[in-house]
Amino acid sequence: MRVAIFGKTYKPEQREYLKLFFEELEKRNALLCFHKPYFEKIEHELSLGDNICFYGNYNDLKNKADIMISIGGDGTILDTLPFIKDSGIPVLGINLGRLGFLSSISKNEIVDALDNLWNKKYTIEPRTLLRLEKPEGIFHDQNFALNDITVYRNSKTSLITVHVYLNDKFLNTYWGDGLIISTPTGSTAYSLSVGGPIVAPGTENFVVAPIASHNLTVRPIVIQDNNIIKIRTEGRKDSYVLSLDSHQTTMDINGELIIRKCDFKVNLIQMYDKDFYTTIREKLLWGKDIRN
Repeated sequence: MRVAIFGKTYKPEQREYLKLFFEELEKRNALLCFHKPYFEKIEHELSLGDNICFYGNYNDLKNKADIMISIGGDGTILDTLPFIKDSGIPVLGINLGRLGFLSSISKNEIVDALDNLWNKKYTIEPRTLLRLEKPEGIFHDQNFALNDITVYRNSKTSLITVHVYLNDKFLNTYWGDGLIISTPTGSTAYSLSVGGPIVAPGTENFVVAPIASHNLTVRPIVIQDNNIIKIRTEGRKDSYVLSLDSHQTTMDINGELIIRKCDFKVNLIQMYDKDFYTTIREKLLWGKDIRN
């Protein structure tokens, strides 16, 4: 099996788990294809063998891997997207970070996860993405987001006004710190922290969630994902911050955004003994009394 390896950081406390991980891959005669910057962080810390290759972009990777394994937290999985894009390469996340909704394999489950991979005891979950259609070229060819697209004020004191239209029908004007457009995958991320609902993967919905709304009766709303979302902004300042997952830039306050469902999906690997509902119960401690 050809396995692409992606990571961003290395810490000494990860060494024993990474050592086990790469030893298990070597036992299975996996061909490893590393993102070069990550390889350079770990090459002097671990024995990685000789059966390896490297990738630096989407074109390098698309014909070199059967799966990708992301080593880190959810943010690391988000950063795999420019390399995966529409290739269909499924992604498995090993969580060496903290909460980890997307990177659901804990460091103590590495061996079992690799056994399941090699025995094909897993399912593929296609995840919907958002696409920034207008303006073009702001993020070059990385105009998509797995979690959310966010508009945020570029000032500590002034509110931003956000007008939202769905298929050219007026939805609402939001006054506050900003607005989040979230996928079902992103419903357990930033959107959740501002009171948005948890939306199961595979449901054909987006969430529109205000950030610190000045109008206390305004609440997040779930919409169908076939809507074309148009956003216009106003404010006392001449700019605001626009983010697509972990990428962000400063935008002219008088511009217009058009957002719609992306024309491809990203495939996440889910083990048979895990599912979305198990993950949120475990991560959010549902049904557990931890008061004592």
